[in-house]
Amino acid sequence: MEKTYKNPSCIIDAHCHIYPEKIAAKAVAGTDRFYGTVAAGLGTVADLLSLGEEAGVGHFIVQSVATTPKQVRSINEFIAASVEGDPRLTGLGTMHPDCVDPEAEINHLMELGLLGIKIHPDIQAFPIDDPRMMRTYELCEERGLPILMHTGDYRYDFSNPNRLIPVLERFKGLTVIGAHMGGWSLWDKAYEALCDYPNLWVDCSSTMPFSSPETAKRLIRAYGASRVLFGTDYPMWSPVNELAAFHALGLTEEEKQAILHDNALKAYHLN
Repeated sequence: MEKTYKNPSCIIDAHCHIYPEKIAAKAVAGTDRFYGTVAAGLGTVADLLSLGEEAGVGHFIVQSVATTPKQVRSINEFIAASVEGDPRLTGLGTMHPDCVDPEAEINHLMELGLLGIKIHPDIQAFPIDDPRMMRTYELCEERGLPILMHTGDYRYDFSNPNRLIPVLERFKGLTVIGAHMGGWSLWDKAYEALCDYPNLWVDCSSTMPFSSPETAKRLIRAYGASRVLFGTDYPMWSPVNELAAFHALGLTEEEKQAILHDNALKAYHLN
């Protein structure tokens, strides 16, 4: 079956979390506690596809996060099984700084057909520039695997610009997608520090619920619309509400086309 993202009118949600049905409620509740939010979705594939269809989203890049190294392989296999045979889904793997053999895990996730990795330094409790992660970054750079990173949190010092910059400078061939416009809760600080790094893309997930339309639009244009991906951070936020907020920003049709479709193809090598 042909992937739906090959349709240029297809909206791509480039930041979605999914979980096995038996643990989804627990996983979603844990994220709500971490951020003090109330999730809009259930965290399952079926719910994601249902809400996405209502919003008019045609393709989803899905992932999850390992909180222990033992979870890495099982999560990657779950994501791969979830996307297999469904043209609406593309999967990312996960990694953990305490993986004994990062190369074996990278090889395994690539064999599963996963197209990159997702890390969440704040939930996984390691700084982006942790020496334990250098081999993973090196492998991703060598293999052409993009890394979607949660970035930014005023409460911690794991994923803020000071932690990301050393990685961007050391691994200039590594494609990094900085979630939440490069710095959740630190948006202005983040773009001032990060916008000139050519190997950094950003997504707009978990930004518009916290920002005025004027601020969100300014952030997008600070990085440049050619480097911004649309993402909802499902199940935290409603795809319907996120798309409505995005369309209300007053961007040009060219900017919207890039953010809603074209940039995800480029960042994740989907075309």
